[in-house]
Amino acid sequence: MLIIIRQVKITDSSAIQQINYTQLGYNYPLAKTQTNLQHLLADCQHHLLLVAEETHTEKILGYVHVELYQETYFDPMFNIMALAVDQGQGIGTQLMLAIEAEAKKLGISTIRLNSNTKRTGAHQFYRKIGYSYDKTQKRFSKQV
Repeated sequence: MLIIIRQVKITDSSAIQQINYTQLGYNYPLAKTQTNLQHLLADCQHHLLLVAEETHTEKILGYVHVELYQETYFDPMFNIMALAVDQGQGIGTQLMLAIEAEAKKLGISTIRLNSNTKRTGAHQFYRKIGYSYDKTQKRFSKQV
């Protein structure tokens, strides 16, 4: 199977919405997924979204969403907002390598991500590709 990594297009909304549901458990409506994706794609200075596509069938096998994370107390870094693949076969690794290459091209030396404590398989994957676990946090939120 031949895979290409390319930038997300709005026409990928349905495939991304389905992957978010089956792989991440987020049952978010397609119309809202499309709207959010339009906004993210319009802000290419702060967001990068890539898909892995099987060349023969043009099926989307996974995607990664990265934001440029800037703060007053450290150098800019990439923050992985989402990584989801429909099937294994090294798709996640290829997507992460593409993000790492983009970071190097932009002079960004750090990539970070958060992963739910329940996603132990994802933790193994990240360690396998060279990421280390460096912080324990609690996430707080409030509906307003």
